[in-house]
Amino acid sequence: MAAPKPVSPLSEPPYLSGLPTAYHKPTHLKFQKACRAFIEKNLMPQAFEWETAETVPDHVFPIFAKAHMLIPNLPAPLPVQWLHRVGIKDILGTPVEEWDYLHTGIYLDEMSRTGVSGPGSSMTAGMAFGVPPVLKFGNEALKERFIPDALLGKKKWCIAITEPSAGSDVANIATVAKKTADGKHYIINGEKKWITNGFWSDYAAMAVRTGGPGASGLSMIVCPLKGYPGVTMRRLKVSGQISAGTTYIELDDVKVPVENLIGVEGMGMRYVMTNFNHERLTIAVGVARQSRVALSSAFDYCLKREAFGKTLMDQPVVRHRLAKAAAELETLQAWVDQFLYMMTQLSKEEADLKLGGLTALCKAKAGMVFKECAETAVLLFGGNGYTRTGQGEIAEKAYREVMGARIPGGSEDVMLDLAIRQLVKNFKNATQALERPRGSSRL
Repeated sequence: MAAPKPVSPLSEPPYLSGLPTAYHKPTHLKFQKACRAFIEKNLMPQAFEWETAETVPDHVFPIFAKAHMLIPNLPAPLPVQWLHRVGIKDILGTPVEEWDYLHTGIYLDEMSRTGVSGPGSSMTAGMAFGVPPVLKFGNEALKERFIPDALLGKKKWCIAITEPSAGSDVANIATVAKKTADGKHYIINGEKKWITNGFWSDYAAMAVRTGGPGASGLSMIVCPLKGYPGVTMRRLKVSGQISAGTTYIELDDVKVPVENLIGVEGMGMRYVMTNFNHERLTIAVGVARQSRVALSSAFDYCLKREAFGKTLMDQPVVRHRLAKAAAELETLQAWVDQFLYMMTQLSKEEADLKLGGLTALCKAKAGMVFKECAETAVLLFGGNGYTRTGQGEIAEKAYREVMGARIPGGSEDVMLDLAIRQLVKNFKNATQALERPRGSSRL
């Protein structure tokens, strides 16, 4: 029997490079093999072509939906009862009851092996971020109306938070939802911008202002989009992730039943912020793999490219540049793996409380590492890394996606500040809980 082919340096996370893993169990390894086979058949071969064409063909989404390969985008643990109701018992052989965040991490990692996030995001962002607010906070009647078709991929969703004048500053959202005189409908007016998948979506989980200024006036509502009266959508041309369908949405007297309210009026800020934790973690995991694809591609190129009479890998300055980026990459990988494991050990409430700030910090760090790895790849590919086709295409495409990792889901500087504020808040609360109430001691 022939020895297995050596894994190219930096091309795989440690647990797939033959090294021991403290986190991954047989169920995870089994899913990884099935997931990779599916992605290599249905996404990898055409990903660059679709990104260059700026759209993913219509037939791809149903392929993923039929294989239940949109479901992994939901926060773990999965909504088992709902999945069973619509006939979904497993994902590529892994029972939905066994699913945890390490499975989710594997899925996100494999989806990002294309090196570009646009094609995957064109299908997955709605299930990842648009459907969860309805599942977590919607009443039973709302779920009955929307969840079955969403889980089966019969309807497409997006999350609509950001506006031209309110991105990371969610509390200042200006889109207004005002009740009609008879109290039966909301009339929505406003704009949403940079909405991933919006152009193709049937529905949006949308942040709107139902009350006064500030966070307490925000709510979330299911707003119909595609073909709905008063809704106008157009695609935005962005630097990277072009095929993900970034959209500008205009809402002009859009009439929506009050039954489409998600949860309770005035609780929108809480719903948005808890939803952000999942979004930021998924970004960090995907970006770790994109960083790996870019850097490992440059590593392989340096082994064969010759300059000044020897390969680039024989040049100390090249090895030094690779080493610095590799150290950042493997540090991020270790943190991401640890994060996914912690998510399997904590309840949703504990994770939101204890990991919220750290999730923001991890997401910010992921963007920084991606910048280092993508920039390193471009520099080492040289002119090929500055060319949109050919052997350096991956470096060029990755570099254009860096800012798409550092801004969406919470801009980097906002994330850094949020992380420390959250850590300070948790520390003060824990300290106060230990303090002896005044007047409780007696001499």
